[in-house]
Amino acid sequence: MRIVRSVSELRSAIAGCKSIGLVPTMGALHEGHLELMRRARDENELVVVSLFVNPTQFGPNEDFTKYPRQEGVDVSLAESVGVDIIFAPPVEEVYPLRLVTISVAEITSLFEGAVRPGHFAGVATVVGKLFHMCQPHRAYFGLKDLQQCAVIQAMVTDLWLPIELKFVEIVRESHGLARSSRNEYLNPEDRQKAGAIYATLVDCAAAIQRTKSSSIELEKARIKLTSQGFGVDYLELVNPDSMQPIDQPDEKSRLIVCARLGGVRLLDNISCAITN
Repeated sequence: MRIVRSVSELRSAIAGCKSIGLVPTMGALHEGHLELMRRARDENELVVVSLFVNPTQFGPNEDFTKYPRQEGVDVSLAESVGVDIIFAPPVEEVYPLRLVTISVAEITSLFEGAVRPGHFAGVATVVGKLFHMCQPHRAYFGLKDLQQCAVIQAMVTDLWLPIELKFVEIVRESHGLARSSRNEYLNPEDRQKAGAIYATLVDCAAAIQRTKSSSIELEKARIKLTSQGFGVDYLELVNPDSMQPIDQPDEKSRLIVCARLGGVRLLDNISCAITN
């Protein structure tokens, strides 16, 4: 496996490759990331993983300097699943001028976009840059960050980028908690307790699919989580492409939630689709 720091090194390393799979990450790798890498390994001649903590997606109250950085561990994990190239550039390589921003309208107005102004512009900009730098044929993202997936899909569609996006289902801990770098901020008791988020989503989805209506069941689920000590920022039934709330389930709908526990914001979502 090769580690490169500059775009010129990266492009030299991938030159002539007919099938490139890119897994963009901010490091602090966990099993969810590794599953994306395995998928990329199965489907491409060459696999590139980016390790870059992106400053432009952090808000003024979010400490960019405290985000976990463990490059040595991350490199070993990536190598264990067959990654070919680690792209770990410094900030000045990714943002030489900081004059260009990619912004996706509408999809970013709700949920995480409302709570974290500017976050998705930072995400879209850095992912757009990574796509241009690496020129992958396929790129892999986890569905845990559903709104992020919708933003990236809209960017690729609207800019006619020749990239096949692969959105991979959530990898979970044994008690159901969605794998996330944020989980490391939970104490052991809260980490175990956080499995209730997934259990609540499963029960709520089954009730919505049964009743074909969402408002009453969503409120029951919010109350249930609140009674267990969670702060619920949102819990909604949405169209995963537009991220707009919907009243009735359809063939694509998903339940999304952000619940706070021990000062940590935990995101999750599951399918709430119905089939005719």
